[in-house]
Amino acid sequence: MPFSPSVRTTALVFLVLFLTVAAPIPAVEKITPTVLVKDSLTAPHQQTTIEAKLFAKGLLKDSPLGGEPVELLVKGIVSATAMTGGDGRAFLSFIPKGKDILPIQVRTGSSPRVSSAEGEAHLVVWERRTPILMVELTALMEDVHAETPVSRLVPRIDPEARPIADAADELGKLTQFYYGVIYVVTVPAGADVFVTSVEARTWLSTHKFPRGFVLALSGGEDALGAKLDELHQAGWKSAKTGIGRSKAFAETFLKRRLEAIIVPEPPVGEVPRKGKVAKNWKDVRKKL
Repeated sequence: MPFSPSVRTTALVFLVLFLTVAAPIPAVEKITPTVLVKDSLTAPHQQTTIEAKLFAKGLLKDSPLGGEPVELLVKGIVSATAMTGGDGRAFLSFIPKGKDILPIQVRTGSSPRVSSAEGEAHLVVWERRTPILMVELTALMEDVHAETPVSRLVPRIDPEARPIADAADELGKLTQFYYGVIYVVTVPAGADVFVTSVEARTWLSTHKFPRGFVLALSGGEDALGAKLDELHQAGWKSAKTGIGRSKAFAETFLKRRLEAIIVPEPPVGEVPRKGKVAKNWKDVRKKL
């Protein structure tokens, strides 16, 4: 028996409602974040703060991701948690037990807005009496701007830069049993400290330099001196030898009556008074 028009209309309405309710709701696409982490330096049984940054890459500029949970992993174990602030940065506290250079990870936590991502860095744990060499990163790289005096070079991390001959081997010998090394890299104006830290760490690892603490500094010529004073006030008085390429780097140490070695041998007029000169990295150990 044929259905009446009213019955057919009612059935059609129910069918449309059923299909509407049963249709899957499209999932909200999560943001793919980037996590960058800076190295941290501390002593055994002393609390340290690991600093990380969470952001989304954009065509014109990056966008910080605030209000997101992050986790610190040490030896694969979640050891601290935090939330990112409005600038995308998070600060995670941890107390290490023994002397070591620990690879650490900071990853995103459970979030409806961002997908999973992870960044890596080093947690450097030394006794405060450990002898420390502070090495300017440009002193490890071949000079691609030979026509420009090294004191006026704008520091940058070129992934294609080649290491100076014997630098990795000689520094490896110095750090194998005795010295700890702090790699000092100046952040160019307008550049991101986190990005520079990661670039420096990647370059050092690629060319098999010994692990150490990557110290990225922004703020102009006085930044290194301020950081050196801060380290000494915090008890790191064994950070008293600088191996650099630029005259300004060496002078920062010499002004504080500390030792400075310039390598490789600079042009005439680029050696500060009382500064030592090493012709090459094989010559550095003779100057210590």
